[in-house]
Amino acid sequence: MTLVPTTPAYIKLFPFLSWLQTVSKETLKLDINAGISGAIIVLPQGVAFAAIAGLPPEFGLYSAIVPAIVAALFGSSHHLISGPTTAISLVIFENISQFYAPFSTEYIGAVFSLTLLTGIIQLLFGVIKLGTLVNFVSHSVVVGFTAGAAILIGFSQLGNFTGIKFPSGSKFYEKIPFLVENIQEVSIPASIIALTALSISVLFQRLAPRIPGMLVALIAGSLAAMGFGGAEAGIELVGALPSRLPSFEIPHMSFSTVQQLGSSALAIAILGLTEAVSIARSVAMQSRQHLDTNQEFVGQGLSNIIGSFFSCYSASGSFTRTGVNYTAGAKTPAAAVFAACFLTIILLLIAPVTAYLPIPAMAGVLMVVAFKLIDFHHIKGIMKTSRQEFGVMLVTLLATLFLHLEFAIYVGVVLSLLLYINKTSHPELASITLQRDDAGISSFVEVTTENARECPQIKIVRLRGEIFFGATHNIIEDLHKEIDESSTHTKLLVILKAVTFIDIAGCEMFSTEREAFREKGCEMYLCSLNPEVRGMLHRAGVLQHFGTDHIFANKRVAIKKLAASVDTEKCITCTARIFDECASNTPAFSVQQLDSSNRPAII
Repeated sequence: MTLVPTTPAYIKLFPFLSWLQTVSKETLKLDINAGISGAIIVLPQGVAFAAIAGLPPEFGLYSAIVPAIVAALFGSSHHLISGPTTAISLVIFENISQFYAPFSTEYIGAVFSLTLLTGIIQLLFGVIKLGTLVNFVSHSVVVGFTAGAAILIGFSQLGNFTGIKFPSGSKFYEKIPFLVENIQEVSIPASIIALTALSISVLFQRLAPRIPGMLVALIAGSLAAMGFGGAEAGIELVGALPSRLPSFEIPHMSFSTVQQLGSSALAIAILGLTEAVSIARSVAMQSRQHLDTNQEFVGQGLSNIIGSFFSCYSASGSFTRTGVNYTAGAKTPAAAVFAACFLTIILLLIAPVTAYLPIPAMAGVLMVVAFKLIDFHHIKGIMKTSRQEFGVMLVTLLATLFLHLEFAIYVGVVLSLLLYINKTSHPELASITLQRDDAGISSFVEVTTENARECPQIKIVRLRGEIFFGATHNIIEDLHKEIDESSTHTKLLVILKAVTFIDIAGCEMFSTEREAFREKGCEMYLCSLNPEVRGMLHRAGVLQHFGTDHIFANKRVAIKKLAASVDTEKCITCTARIFDECASNTPAFSVQQLDSSNRPAII
């Protein structure tokens, strides 16, 4: 007996021990390069996201350090990087600002309490194995969501790329018309800096992918900005950052706090998990990594729980940082740890240097990242293979663009579930018949043409799928289409070999329809039941109702019994003659009187 290897208990508790064994000199080099790029990319992001959340800028950076390390160590994805995100920042602001004034001490304290509650909920989801729920987020949903988010990221950088100040809160589709109307306001220096960074980033990715091209692009952009005169010439720079680390502080937690923030924490927990796992899956499809969604839930939960004690607000998987991490060549979660460590060093040692980093150069690099996130290969594959899946992908993409980001995944999931329910509620019912090939071997095949030979007295159909309450109506309709008022069939054999599940409604359907077909002069028989289906039919009393003479072990036994009980007078003039038993049902002189074209049908 072959023993199936099991994951040691200490690996389940400390999952980082598994990938630490794969770290080598080569992977370490790639991870360090990716970490440097990720640390620099998150600088303006952290500041911007903190402002959206109603928090001082340093809290956005803290949230890009502690949660990133914890999620990398205790999560499942090799490339996902956690940190502040646009959607969660907006949700936090909308929920907490109704109780406290943004940027106030009370507001900041409530945010940390909310983060702790969010992490506890996420951890519980992982512990009780709710990660399988993410399986309902189909591949098409992930592709559509990723493409939509990539477009939003690209448009969000359009202002920084051109130097134009777009109206606050403007939608992505409003930016192009506004840009055309205000084309004279485009900053030539900003655009040149952005194009320089974009071109160098693309060039290094194609010609020298192992070199941190994004870092080179940002350095080149900084030099170009200095050449134009820097801030004095009107070029926006990241600016000097506060050089201090997050302090340890226990978030306030009480019954009233839970009452006040509980519903918000649940919403953010679900949104954060959906974002993180969707991003992880989108990257895993390209890297071909196997994900453990329950472990990812645990990692996200722990990252927010621990982060709440170190001045961090709710974090999740970051599209941009994960994209940068993957395209920069990261191989293990160590890249996320390095990115957090480098960001810490930047805060402590070289924070003033970041004052010279131009925002347009960041925009150019982020444009490249956004483009790389669009999975054109899988989009083409979905378009070719399934119109339904393409519809799911397209609706998810449009929902991402035109609805709040937190609703886009839900729209895709609901649509996927509706299509799944619709598909499962229509089990495949096909007529089959017996046919002999050129070698003289007979086999059962589907009746695909009107001229196919079928026994006029015995109708054979095969059901494939699950028989449950949502499918019974469609099954009844399909069965009655096969045996209509003009049918000469007196026996209906239903093959259930491919039926894997049946509920009480399905059992009642067979009992009821047996009587309905009897009124039409047709007897219903069942065969090839798998043990689970047989057990359910037995417990529901269906087998007893049918009787042992109407239940058969397989098709061959069923045909032998049914062919022996047909009206032999009808067999005399029958030209189908598809069964071996047909010869014994027909007198010898009748066979000789048949047209020679029908003789090959006798098997």
